[in-house]
Amino acid sequence: MRYRRHDHGQTTEFQILDVPGELLPSVRKAAFTDADGHWSRSFPADAPHLDEAWANFQRLIEPVLRQIAGLDPIPWQRTVTEVCRRLDGAGVDWWLTGSAALSVRGLPITPVDLDLVIADADARRAGDLLLDGLIEPVAPADWFCRWFGRAMLGARVEWVGGVGPAADQPETTDFGLVAAARLEAVRWQDHEIRVPPLELQRAVSARRGLEERVHLIDTRVRTTRL
Repeated sequence: MRYRRHDHGQTTEFQILDVPGELLPSVRKAAFTDADGHWSRSFPADAPHLDEAWANFQRLIEPVLRQIAGLDPIPWQRTVTEVCRRLDGAGVDWWLTGSAALSVRGLPITPVDLDLVIADADARRAGDLLLDGLIEPVAPADWFCRWFGRAMLGARVEWVGGVGPAADQPETTDFGLVAAARLEAVRWQDHEIRVPPLELQRAVSARRGLEERVHLIDTRVRTTRL
């Protein structure tokens, strides 16, 4: 693969060229835009750490895509430990959602990435703390949140910051304000990690048609009640 940076006006693009066929599905899953023979992600030209992110991008995006494709192992446990060490040590207000939130509960799931929800005030600071793995600068998001960032620290780490009510529309999610109001603390190795309640993650998994994940959650709930 080849990489190209395109700075034009108030926007900067990180571009990937010559993507091999085995990685094309991964590029799409990572939300790259297909245009004029390349795949790109766009950021404000004044985003913090843009140059550092570009240097990391060229070094780390292929390992990211290979993990998404299932071609390389995902050392998610080590990445969870590193995220806890850095964010907790700096007093960042964050919690874990998605498949990784189930994994730290002990369910036999290998997450493709770590999905974090970070307080609005701390979202950009997370980019400072994960700078050596930052592959996309923390930038404003016109979405259900105010900020989005992406890093690679052995496994991919993505975070949203400043999540608003739109996250739970039209249906309740495991990353919105409803989940944030019902967080549970689980002990994982030497760390305490906040995660959404199992019943909420089950509802989301069922809605997405993730039958095996629903079965694993149901099994855990039954075992806990015995």
